[in-house]
Amino acid sequence: MNIHLLLLSVCQTLFLVNNVTFIAINGLVGLSLAPLGWMATLPVTGYVVGAALSAMPVSRLQARVGRRRSFQIGLGVAAMSAAMCAVAVTVGSFWMLVMSTVIAGFYSANGALYRFAGPELVSPQYKERAISLVLAGGVAGAFIGPNLASWAKGWMTVPFAGAYVALIGVALLGLVVVSFIKFPAHVPPVPGAARGRSAAELAKQPAFVVAIIGAALGYGVMNLLMAATPIAMQQCQHPFSSAALVLEWHVLGMFVPSFFTGNLIKRFGPLPIMFIGGLLNLVCVVVALSGVDVMQFLVALLVLGVGWNFLYTGGTTLLTQSYRPEEKNRAQGIMDSCVFWTMAVTSFSSGALITTQGWKWLNLGSLLPMTLVLVALVWLAVQQRAARAAAA
Repeated sequence: MNIHLLLLSVCQTLFLVNNVTFIAINGLVGLSLAPLGWMATLPVTGYVVGAALSAMPVSRLQARVGRRRSFQIGLGVAAMSAAMCAVAVTVGSFWMLVMSTVIAGFYSANGALYRFAGPELVSPQYKERAISLVLAGGVAGAFIGPNLASWAKGWMTVPFAGAYVALIGVALLGLVVVSFIKFPAHVPPVPGAARGRSAAELAKQPAFVVAIIGAALGYGVMNLLMAATPIAMQQCQHPFSSAALVLEWHVLGMFVPSFFTGNLIKRFGPLPIMFIGGLLNLVCVVVALSGVDVMQFLVALLVLGVGWNFLYTGGTTLLTQSYRPEEKNRAQGIMDSCVFWTMAVTSFSSGALITTQGWKWLNLGSLLPMTLVLVALVWLAVQQRAARAAAA
């Protein structure tokens, strides 16, 4: 840990404050403004669609202007989009809210790259720990985000408008913090210089493909269940304060393991840790199907968060082993594009399923993608074992 990695972890904290606040309120605000109930999670979907559309442009922007400048632009967009959300809620415009969250996705695509910037601030032997420690910044976001949503939702006459106003301040604080981080000197791409392998060539590597499958579907399943939780709890007559508590514990499950996930990956490798993450997601479904008391929501979402951490951190680490330095922006952009498009599908599906099919079928539907992840991990492990045996 050094001061620059610590500041980057603070940026991750503020990024999670924004994300968790969006998750806590966007579905409920959408439900109150949407013309039809199944559209309730469209503001959540808009956020991840915006990120999916921005992932590759952001990776190219970082290649052109460097980490710091790109992160600063992203935080500026975060402040502007939060202001637009506040206006949309105040005037009661559902489609303006959706448009605002799409624009906010540009910040999400930037913030998702904090985890890749971490290893650049430390020696190569600490790469796994740097990724993990940056993600650990989300622990504070787990406390601040839900409480900020609860605290600020009544600031203004219109419910939740104040929470969006508070996010303007969060973004501006992040803009100050990132300005003090000393990233490695940026070297703009030289015209005509080798840019490494194409996307198609990178995708020929089993590890590259499985890393993306694990991260994307792990994130998708987590997003499917998390985005629906506030609505499901409201349907079960639980107060918003209980939903905020459940989300708080969920985000703790997502990021507290980051203090040791890097060491586990260093010791056992990314595949075993990712496999455990997949199994934990299955445990989440079992708990969720056992009942709809607050404690069952809390335990299910807590386990879901830990499973996501193992899959996402392991997948990120696995990806870094499959590209060369000159390919990093392309490879990272491809992963995050896949992650965000998967999240976009699951965000939309989440609202449609929870309002038409209910919590039970939502959970049962998550078993298929998670089974695919587990099968892909076993397949890669067999491939790697065969390759080692052939080389011996």
